Amino acid sequence: VQLVESGGGSVQAGDSLRLSCAASGRTLSSYGLGWFRQTPGKDREFVAGISWSGSTITSIEPVKARFTISIDNAKNTVYLQMNSLKPEDTALYYCAADSSNGGSSWKEDYDYWGQGTQVTVSS
Repeated sequence: VQLVESGGGSVQAGDSLRLSCAASGRTLSSYGLGWFRQTPGKDREFVAGISWSGSTITSIEPVKARFTISIDNAKNTVYLQMNSLKPEDTALYYCAADSSNGGSSWKEDYDYWGQGTQVTVSS
């Protein structure tokens, strides 16, 4: 499974961004997809996850009201719509494929990772 993220950038607080992750490879329907983020010196943090069917969605409390994860099966692409961005959302955002196909929040469940896309939010 190969994952390619796009859509990061530098924005002002309160702005929106939509991250995309294009997946390719065999048996994609066996995987859930998730978004993680990481800042220097800190562990990679789960942000949101979704099963391939879209029926299971999980996300962390700090972003629940602002971020929306979705999947377009026809395009093999998962999205993270981020609204009302805050400076603390600044991070390198990674897309990952989850073999449990449940939108897991556990980093250890994810077998494949993209290269990341940088999101920088200034106040």
